[in-house]
Amino acid sequence: MKVLVTGSSGHLGEALARTLKDKDISYLGIDLKPGSHTHAVGSITDRDFLQNCFKDIDHVLHTATLHKPHVATHSEQDFIDTNITGTLNLLRAAINAQVKGFIYTSTTSTFGDVLTPDLGSPAIWVTENTIPVPKNIYGVTKNAAESMCQLSYRNEKLPCLVLKTSRFFPEEDDNKILRDGYDDLNLKAIEHLYRRVDIEDVVSAHLCAMSRAEEIGFAKYIISASSPFCEADLQELQVDAPGVVARIYPSYQKLFLNKGWKMLPNIDRVYVNQKARRELSWEPRYDFEHVLDCLRENKDFRSQLSKDVGSKGYHTEVFSEGPYPVNNDT
Repeated sequence: MKVLVTGSSGHLGEALARTLKDKDISYLGIDLKPGSHTHAVGSITDRDFLQNCFKDIDHVLHTATLHKPHVATHSEQDFIDTNITGTLNLLRAAINAQVKGFIYTSTTSTFGDVLTPDLGSPAIWVTENTIPVPKNIYGVTKNAAESMCQLSYRNEKLPCLVLKTSRFFPEEDDNKILRDGYDDLNLKAIEHLYRRVDIEDVVSAHLCAMSRAEEIGFAKYIISASSPFCEADLQELQVDAPGVVARIYPSYQKLFLNKGWKMLPNIDRVYVNQKARRELSWEPRYDFEHVLDCLRENKDFRSQLSKDVGSKGYHTEVFSEGPYPVNNDT
């Protein structure tokens, strides 16, 4: 078996490449930038480049993309070229090469404005059936790429699974109020309750998807840490998140106090991973209970893989206003 990994010099791409190598699975890493896990440097917008990359390829793990942090620094056409045209080029090449499965890394950011509840409304229960309302070119192009994957299965019978991943980046939060009000690891620990996933769990989800793609054909899956919340908690989460968490995890307050941490006053959405766990036989390991166990033992709750890959960043520039520039409306 041989796997094509796009974006192999990036954060998730390197994590996938490291894991494939550890499992003695042959892979070809491609990226626009050179890297220690990249074998061929080139653009997915270049069809000639891709044609030379598909020899003996059985599966594609497509992580290469322009991300939300690029919205303020790249044009809309750049997003269309990379996220739509590049994905289309890969799908066509995969069809021609008769690969067994195409795994597309998407994002929960595609849900856009749906993730912000109205004042007084309950938190949003986000599943694969939630209808996206994109709020920037990133969301628009990722949604379009998801639809192209679905079309490739419908018309060409290319098995395509879409993994809508929640946050796993190691960089600081782009929200200045949160950065100034919370320790970075404090925020990331809380996010395991509702909107974060460890990169080791993201990698394992990709490998599970790769093994099931031919059988399933096409489907979308939310990939996020298993949340302890249920739909009955949604109203209270918007007004008293600390109370909800204390009811489920009575020990969390003392553990947080010992670290000088605090809980967010409200939580606005919950990403639900039940479908991925059920249909992909995916078993994520890193959730809020794991975080609390690590706090009891005074250990880092992040996986070793996340620490080995480290921070890749999104730009070569350094920005004074935060880890990357953002537009207030995106």
